[in-house]
Amino acid sequence: MEPAVNVNISNNQLGGGKSYFDGGLLSYIGWSILGFIVTVFTLGICFPWALCMIYRWKINHTVVEGRRLKFHGTAIGLFGNWIKWFLLCIITIGIYSFWLFIALEKWKAKHTTFE
Repeated sequence: MEPAVNVNISNNQLGGGKSYFDGGLLSYIGWSILGFIVTVFTLGICFPWALCMIYRWKINHTVVEGRRLKFHGTAIGLFGNWIKWFLLCIITIGIYSFWLFIALEKWKAKHTTFE
């Protein structure tokens, strides 16, 4: 006979929690301005860093069904993909740019988890 297993499942684990976003307008404006300034002063080289910074702010302030999201992507990881995607756009004479948005969204999803 197998021993009884006590399983406690909270309401949040069953999908009963609330979903909300708790970021503020002023912090969003501040992060966006900082990202813009960094991108302009580095002539676009640090755009992946600015993108990660703003996306991290957005995801870290998002709660889905009572569980907070966490973004684990890094600018260095995105920069490597950025170069690869740039070369693919050059090789395909810009055709790959149609898939670039999807590739970026896949990268973001891959590096987003529940906290």
